Amino acid sequence: MATDESDRYRAPALDKGLDIFELLAETDGALSQAEIAKSLGRTPNEIYRMLDRLVRREYIRRTPEDRYEITLKMFELVHARPPLRRLVNQAVPLLQKVAQESGQSCHLVVFDRNAAVVVAQVDAPSYWTLAVRVGTQLKLTSTGSGLVFLAFSSAENRALMLKGAGETMSPQVEALLESIRRDGYTMMPSEQIAGVTNLSAPVIGPLGSVMAVVTSPYTERLDRDSSEDRAHTLELVRAAAANLSKGRPED
Repeated sequence: MATDESDRYRAPALDKGLDIFELLAETDGALSQAEIAKSLGRTPNEIYRMLDRLVRREYIRRTPEDRYEITLKMFELVHARPPLRRLVNQAVPLLQKVAQESGQSCHLVVFDRNAAVVVAQVDAPSYWTLAVRVGTQLKLTSTGSGLVFLAFSSAENRALMLKGAGETMSPQVEALLESIRRDGYTMMPSEQIAGVTNLSAPVIGPLGSVMAVVTSPYTERLDRDSSEDRAHTLELVRAAAANLSKGRPED
C-alpha cells in the first residue's frame, strides 16, 4: 500500500498541539476545553494533556473562567535575538542622525517579555543629555513609547500586552490612543520628569503590526525656540521610524 508522502513522518502529538494553537490564534476571545475539542473533532479527554502542556509552556493561558487563549510567547520567539540584533544595527545610524540634527537624545523600544524595553539609545551631542538606559522597562499606559505600542496594536494584542504587563487602561487613555493612531505619533509631556516632552513614532513591520517605537525625550532649552525646535525633532523621529519600517539604515 502506497504511503502518502505528507503522512510518512507524522507526529500525532505535535499535530494535535499545533491544531489547538492555530485554532486559538484564529479565534476572537477564549474557548473552553469542550469548544476546542468540538472544533477539532476530538473528545475533551483527547486534548486535556496537550492543553495542560501548552499552558505550562506558556503558549496559551487558562482564564479565571476556565477558558483558553493564546499568549504573546510565539510573538516573542518570532522576534527573538537575531532579528532584534538586526533591528538594532539598522536603528543606530538613524538614531544617531536624530540626535546629531536635533541636539536631543533618542532611543528605540521593543515589546519583550511582557514589557516595553529600551534596546538602543544615543546621547545628544552636547555636554549635557537626558537619556534612558538600555534595558529600562517602560510602562505602557504612561509613557510615549508604551502608548504608541498600544495605539498601533490590534485589540487582541493590546489586551494581552496589558495583561502581561499588569496594567489597566482608563477611558482617558483609550481615547488618547485614537488620536495617536490618527496622527501617527504622540507628543506628550513626560509623566516622570518636568520639562520633558516624549516624541514617539511607530516602526511598522512587513505585516502591518508595530514592532518597535522610536522616542526622543525632548528637553526644553532656553537658548532655542522650543516650539519650532520640538516640531523639527518630531519630524526627525518620524522620519527615522519610517525609514526603519522600510528596513533602510539610511535615508
